[in-house]
Amino acid sequence: MEIIRASFTLVVFVLNMVRITLSVENEVLYLDYYKETCPLAEEIVSRNVEIAVLKDPRMAASLLRLHFHDCFVMGCDASILLDNHGDIISEKQAGPNLNSVRGFKVIDEIKYILEEACPLTVSCADILAMVARDAVALRGGPRWKVWLGRRDSMKASLDGANQFIPAPNSSLETLISNFNEQGLDIEDLVALSGGHTLGKARCVSFRQRVYDINMEEKRDKYKRYRTFRRILRSICPDSGRDDAIAPLDFSTPAKFDNHYYINILEGNGLLGSDNVLVTEDHEGEIIKLVWAFAANEELFFSSFAKSIVKMGNINVLTGLEGEIRKNCRFVNP
Repeated sequence: MEIIRASFTLVVFVLNMVRITLSVENEVLYLDYYKETCPLAEEIVSRNVEIAVLKDPRMAASLLRLHFHDCFVMGCDASILLDNHGDIISEKQAGPNLNSVRGFKVIDEIKYILEEACPLTVSCADILAMVARDAVALRGGPRWKVWLGRRDSMKASLDGANQFIPAPNSSLETLISNFNEQGLDIEDLVALSGGHTLGKARCVSFRQRVYDINMEEKRDKYKRYRTFRRILRSICPDSGRDDAIAPLDFSTPAKFDNHYYINILEGNGLLGSDNVLVTEDHEGEIIKLVWAFAANEELFFSSFAKSIVKMGNINVLTGLEGEIRKNCRFVNP
């Protein structure tokens, strides 16, 4: 019996050691992750985001979008920042990103300063998570606590970027599927769509929504829908001027608020994928959320913060996975 008991104790010890090893290699994210290794990290990020947004107010939306587009492809691993190099084909060339995503130089500048202060310590993936938080707060939105400790991917996925980043003309069914693929639910979809309260979109992204005959039939019950469409057509003709831009939120384009939801309830969402939250929700669950966020900005802010933290945990690399890049555009040599 003593031998059996000793053998059992040894097995339990070994299993516990395996669990400890696995825990170390797949450690979770933490608040104040850089408190000891790079105590000024978050301050450095915040100050440089503030400078960038003061120079170019539109940059706030661009930095938020970088985090979103990164997380939807292989997880929040800064793969979107990688340039073409060797076997790596950059995600920047994907349809949803090409001539569209921006803010890479801002990330470069922040990373350079962090490398001077704390070499090979702060990951590019964590920088993306922090700049998204700071960009939103600077435009009047909520400020949330960012969990840190992500590591950087050593590869990119052009196919993934083309497949998983929601298109501006997506149907509601496609949007729900895209978000479910990332472990995000309907409330996350509606809350994170509110990020379109900031920024601008190119004509090529909303042309279909403007000239869609079916959309006209659905939305011409009231003159205000036709008026909004005429405004958009003056900006975006049915051919040419692909790079002409319009604000995603015509009411308060430079402020992070809940006007996005008021706009789509009035049929004034810029993108087709905005309007489908209302026009294609046959069960009514999504419309209830849209109405709730339109009526209560504080509710929207808390839901947005909760959902973006959840998004920021998608398939993160931690522990011994990935690396801490010295330059966010390239894997380490």
